[in-house]
This record gives sequence, structure tokens and C-alpha cells, in this order.
Amino acid sequence: MKFLIKFTTTVLLIAASFLALAYFIWYKPKFNTIVGKTSFTVSKGDFNKKILLRIKQKSMELVEYANAHGYNAQYCFMVDMSMPSGKKRFFVYNIKMDAIMRAGLVAQGSGRTISTAIPFSNAPNSLCTALGKYKIGGSYMGKFGLAFKLFGLDTTNDNAFARAVVLHANSCVPNEETAPIPICLSWGCPTVAPAFLQELKEYINDSEKPVLLYIYY
Repeated sequence: MKFLIKFTTTVLLIAASFLALAYFIWYKPKFNTIVGKTSFTVSKGDFNKKILLRIKQKSMELVEYANAHGYNAQYCFMVDMSMPSGKKRFFVYNIKMDAIMRAGLVAQGSGRTISTAIPFSNAPNSLCTALGKYKIGGSYMGKFGLAFKLFGLDTTNDNAFARAVVLHANSCVPNEETAPIPICLSWGCPTVAPAFLQELKEYINDSEKPVLLYIYY
């Protein structure tokens, strides 16, 4: 009986070791794969034609502005607030390639009043998202860790810096879509997931010229 138990235990240990080795060998290429930001493009099949058309149209509005004012004219950040918060609506868009390079979730401002509609406002203490073009400025370590200063470039968002509206991350924003369930709200800042902010950081830091962020509805 003891011999049978010992034999069975040995067989099980050998089998477990074999499975562990096979698992490692099978997945090893995935562990060692490093995907650079230039090699990754979100499939257009992930978004409907209306969303893609809006991204392209809105980005075209930035090209002339970028060239005239010394901003990056190759890629920009786009946020389509007409989409549900549980859907990926923050896009890194390559204008020249007409390609979405990255997409992530982003929180919207809560506002001070309860409403079924998204409240937009440029007013101080409104806690609302403000629509328009933003210059992404320097980084700093704030209440939520890494953050990037934002400077509103339109009359609809020119109070952004005074309102302390910045691009930052919060752990309440998940990496994957939650729609139809909405995600958390912010106090007016475009707030993303920590992992996504690290990806955005690469684009911002690698650019010789300031990157534009466009929040539209």
C-alpha cells in the first residue's frame, strides 16, 4: 500500500513538472515580446464608421493649427465625449497614417448638479469637462502621481490651467471597457488608467514639439 501511494505521488509530481515546463515553453514567446508604440495599431474594426469619421474630421482641424503654432502635426490625442464612458474613447491618432495607435478609457467631469447629460463648462469650480484644444505641458508628481499640465487654447477651455485641470491617472479607471456600465467621474480632468498614462507618457516625451489634446462632443 505504501509503495502504491509513493508510486502514485511520484507519477503525479512528474506529470505536474512536465505540464509546468510545457506551459512555460508554450508561453515564453509572449513573455519576451515587447510591443513598441510604433508597431501597434488599433484595428479599425473595433470602432464604427461614424466614430472613425469624427476622429479624422476633428484631427484635420488640428493640422493647420499645429503647423502654424509649432505643435506636433504627426499625431495627437483625441477624446470623443459623445461615446459612453465605459467605451474606449481616448485615442492616440496618427494623422499622417490615418491610424489609431492607442485607445483607452477616460473619465469625464462630474459637474455639481445631477444630470443624465454630460455637463460641460469652463467655469472655475464647476467640476466639469471643458471642450476644446489643449496644449499638453510639462509633467509633475501630484496628488494622483504622474500628471501633465494642460493649457486650454480655446475660449471654451482657457481656464483649464487656473482650474488645475490636468491629464492624470486614477486606479478607479480600468484598463478594459465596462460599457454599458459607466466608469468613475473626475473633477474636470481627463483621467485615465495608470497603465494607459504610461503609454501616453511615451508619446509626450518622445515628441520634440508639444502634443495637442482635443476634447470634443
